[in-house]
Amino acid sequence: MPNPPLTLGLIGAGRIGRVHAEHLRCRLPEADLIAVADVDEAAARACAGQFRIPVSTADYREILADPKIQAVVVCSSTDTHTEVIQAAAAAGKHIFCEKPIAPDLVRIDQALAAVHRAGVLLQVGFNRRFDANFRRVRQAVVQGEIGEPHQLRITSRDPAPPPLEYVRRSGGIFLDMTIHDFDMARFLVGSEVGEVYATGSVRVDPAIGAAGDWDTATVVLKFVNGVVGVIENSRRAVYGYDQRVEVFGSGGSINADNNYPNAAVVSGARSIHRDLPLNFFMDRYLESYLQELREFVHAVQTGGPSPVSGEDGRAPVVLALAARKSCELNRPVRVADLG
Repeated sequence: MPNPPLTLGLIGAGRIGRVHAEHLRCRLPEADLIAVADVDEAAARACAGQFRIPVSTADYREILADPKIQAVVVCSSTDTHTEVIQAAAAAGKHIFCEKPIAPDLVRIDQALAAVHRAGVLLQVGFNRRFDANFRRVRQAVVQGEIGEPHQLRITSRDPAPPPLEYVRRSGGIFLDMTIHDFDMARFLVGSEVGEVYATGSVRVDPAIGAAGDWDTATVVLKFVNGVVGVIENSRRAVYGYDQRVEVFGSGGSINADNNYPNAAVVSGARSIHRDLPLNFFMDRYLESYLQELREFVHAVQTGGPSPVSGEDGRAPVVLALAARKSCELNRPVRVADLG
């Protein structure tokens, strides 16, 4: 007999919150989103109206006080994540939280301790793990299709830099952009990282450099199991959203290319070409956002393990902090030195 739908509350009705709201209300019959909260009450009301969510409020604590709600999806600003996680855990709610949990390890550890004490499930929103292409790469590694992994390469370039106001408060390129790639590196290789060397430059916008950040970066990862990984980041790729990975091993290699709006190739007398890759992360990863929520609901309903645990959410933050330190000191940084 199927489980009854999981009742949920949404905390945060911004861009990603509305994406999750649509999936929970329209594409996941196993879920029942019954309330939405946002400090901007008008945003909460608009989200509720658009997706026919019964309750909207400006105070997320009203959601936590509702005994009908079994789990919450946290999409509020990053600086509120640990506060909400601890309050939700104390209320006995299971938690899906967008990344990062926090930009510093002290607050992350406080939140994870609260989750552990409460015995609730926490899943962190690293959605790229749920992309079908990247999952296929991981499957090839696990099943030995390419032999013993030797090298990993991740290319991640945005079509355009974010607003300068975002750059100033985001924690920098390693915490707001490369953090996805750090998680993907651990996921694909299946090993922890022992050492990080990062170098950055300002090649896109001098204002980003003036704000104390880099817009172009390369990171070398030395994994505990001996694999060497390279991550390439840029805030601007003029041809679109560039998202590629390759794992090379003793018995071959596997790679995942960009996603395109169509599979058509135009062949002419002077060139052979195709349309540009998808130009926005919401287009490229929309299905992965749906799948991560589907698996969160399933884990709660079945009592299974978290698909992306709190420890999985903590590790990329450690790597981001190591990368920034490496970039500032111009030398490799041992991950163990950051705790």
